[in-house]
Amino acid sequence: MGLGIRRAKRGKGTRIEEKLAAIEEKYSALEKRMQEPEVYSDPVLYARIAREQKELQPVVEAYRRYDKARRDMEGARELLSDPDFKEIAQEEFDAAQADMERIDEELRYLLLPRDPNDSKNVIIEIRGGAGGEEAALFANSLYRMYVMYAESKRWKSEIANLNDTELGGIKEVSFIIEGDGAYSRFKFESGVHRVQRVPETEASGRIHTSTVTVAVLPEMEEVDFEINPADLQIDTFRSSGAGGQHVNKTESAIRITHLPSGTVVECQDERSQHKNRDRAMKILVSRLYEEERRKQSEQLAAERKSQVGTGDRSERIRTYNYPQGRVTDHRIGLTLYKIEQILNGALDEIIDALIMADRADKLNSSEMQ
Repeated sequence: MGLGIRRAKRGKGTRIEEKLAAIEEKYSALEKRMQEPEVYSDPVLYARIAREQKELQPVVEAYRRYDKARRDMEGARELLSDPDFKEIAQEEFDAAQADMERIDEELRYLLLPRDPNDSKNVIIEIRGGAGGEEAALFANSLYRMYVMYAESKRWKSEIANLNDTELGGIKEVSFIIEGDGAYSRFKFESGVHRVQRVPETEASGRIHTSTVTVAVLPEMEEVDFEINPADLQIDTFRSSGAGGQHVNKTESAIRITHLPSGTVVECQDERSQHKNRDRAMKILVSRLYEEERRKQSEQLAAERKSQVGTGDRSERIRTYNYPQGRVTDHRIGLTLYKIEQILNGALDEIIDALIMADRADKLNSSEMQ
C-alpha cells in the first residue's frame, strides 16, 4: 500500500502529490532566501533558515528522484511499441518502475511525523546494575564503546559526572555527545544491557551474568522546559574524582535538586563552577522533559507501543556474550558474531537495523489507521 502518487491524479494520490510539490516549493524558496544579503549577513537568521531547509532536504531529494524515475518510465513506455527498442525499453521500464516503488516507500516514511528531538545532542547515563564490580567494569566498556562510536562520526563527547571504582570500573557516568543527529542514532540504546563472561577473578572459569543500565536523553535547553527557580536547591562541593590538586581545593562541583520530583543531578568534571552549573541544568531539564514525555506516552492508551522501543530503562535490550563472541539485540532478533568490533565502536550495523525496524513498524501503524 503506497502513497498513491503512482496512481491517476485523483483523490488521495493528488493530495499527496500536491503536498510533496508544496514542500519542494518551500525548499526552493528557502534556498533563495539564504542568498539574500540581509539573510546571509545575519548568522542567527541564516542558521535558522538553513536548519529548516535541511529538514526538508530528504523529502525533496526523494521526490525529485521519484519524478525522474516516473519520467524515465514514461519515456520507456513510448518505446515499447518499437520492435527495435522493445527489449531495451522493457528493461528501462522495469528498472524505473522498481525505483518508483522503492522511493514510494521511502517517501511514505519521510512524510510520517518526525521525532522533533532527532537532530539534538544527546545525554547518555550509564549505571552498573546487578553484578557488582563486574557490572562496573562492563559499564566502563559501554562508555568506551559509545565514545569510540562518537569519534567515528567526528562528534564531540564530554563527561559531566563520573563515579568510578578502584579497579577501573564505572559505578555511573553521565556524558554529553554533541553532533548533528546524535540523538537519532543513540536513542535506541536505552535499556538494560546484559554481559555474559568469565571474570578475571573467577578461578573456576564460571560464566557470570551482569547488567548495566543505559538511559539516553535528548539534550534540552532551559527554554524547552520551564522550571520554577524556587523549585531548585543548588549546592556546591569539592570534586571527588581524579583531576589533580585543583579539584580538591575548589568547590567547583555542582549538585542541583529539583524539589518537587526529587531529581538530583551532579556535575563535577569542569573546573569552572559556572560551566558545571550550566551542564547540570541541561541534564536536569533533559531528565524532567523525558519523564514528562514518558507520562504522556503512558496516557495515550490507544497508541500502539513501538516494537523497537526507545525509553524503557527496565527492558533488557541486548546481550554481549564474550565466550561465543556474540552480541544479540533482543528487540529485533539480530545476532552478530563480532563482539570485539562492536565494543570498539562499530555500532552502525546494529543501529541501522534498529532504525529500519522502527521505520517498518511506523509504516505498518500508518497503514492500519
